[in-house]
Amino acid sequence: MATTSQTAPDISKPIILVGWIIGIVAVASLVMSGVTKVVSPDLFVVGFTRFGYDQSVVLPLGVVQLVCTVLYLFPRTAVLGAVLLTGYMGGAIATHLRVGDPYFVQFGLGVLLWLGLYLRDRRIRALLPLRSEFPEKTKGMHVVDSE
Repeated sequence: MATTSQTAPDISKPIILVGWIIGIVAVASLVMSGVTKVVSPDLFVVGFTRFGYDQSVVLPLGVVQLVCTVLYLFPRTAVLGAVLLTGYMGGAIATHLRVGDPYFVQFGLGVLLWLGLYLRDRRIRALLPLRSEFPEKTKGMHVVDSE
């Protein structure tokens, strides 16, 4: 059975480097937060109880955060790590929304994670092209913009 795969164009080395830098900025924040949750969970107890969580969830959340972040760092598991961290950030955003706190940091981290991955991984570029090329069959046909 023959399959056709759509491939993204080659990515230049500077773009890949920018993708890694953007990803590392997000990773640094996540690692710092995760390590602090694991090493000094008492620092988070006041915040977590204000959010309505028991203090016993701080350590497991720190471990989950670190594991997902490590998965994001390795090219072979980066997409899985990004998906898991998106879920993690979604939970953090929901928690902040529930108590009326700003959620821009969590949203920004999610954007940085995916932007970094998009810039360095051709699989993501093929899956989510920023611009769509019309196939050869549509040349000469009238195409209406939805603007």
